[in-house]
Amino acid sequence: MSLKPLEHDRKYGELDQVIQAYLGRTADDEEALTAYLRHCWRTRPWAIAIAEHQLREYAQNPPGRLRLRLGEFYPVPDVGLSDGEIQDWLVRLADRLKESVETGSAPAPATPQTHWEWRARFPELAQLLGGWFSQDMPGEFEDHDAALQDYLDGTDSGMIAQLRGELHDLLSLPLDESDYAVALADLGMEVDPPAPYGPGAWLSALTSLIR
Repeated sequence: MSLKPLEHDRKYGELDQVIQAYLGRTADDEEALTAYLRHCWRTRPWAIAIAEHQLREYAQNPPGRLRLRLGEFYPVPDVGLSDGEIQDWLVRLADRLKESVETGSAPAPATPQTHWEWRARFPELAQLLGGWFSQDMPGEFEDHDAALQDYLDGTDSGMIAQLRGELHDLLSLPLDESDYAVALADLGMEVDPPAPYGPGAWLSALTSLIR
């Protein structure tokens, strides 16, 4: 029997966040760990200690063959390491997290640097862009305004308020047009902004359309 959601979160919930930060990257990618620490120190510093504990527990008690077959374990994604190297890597990650907590050493505030960090910092904007402005948008909606209105009509007012805050946060970052294009892509947008807007101008326009 595979893990149930509650059991998964108790054992691996924060470990999963650390590992997700490495998706598409290699185990020695410093940017991935920095992004995780930067986001957690900014939003929920207590989670770092939980991640350290879960990483160390998993490394010390790796799943045996029966648990693998039954699906009662957390599958570590491919980070460019062999199975025999994964445990040592997880311990090193745990050690880095422990050091960060014990010394209070947090990465300096910065613009998101990884795909994971963009989505972690702007989750509701990622929901909007990935859900309503994917490559399927032209076949589902008449135009960008219709897609946005569909989101607004079906979304709780509290989440819309969160979206407004995320837009203001994003627009406060020191980004140029190419940076905004990268941000939109990392947040799930697969169509161009409507003419005549560029990425930054369209994001600015959204702040007046979302009320």
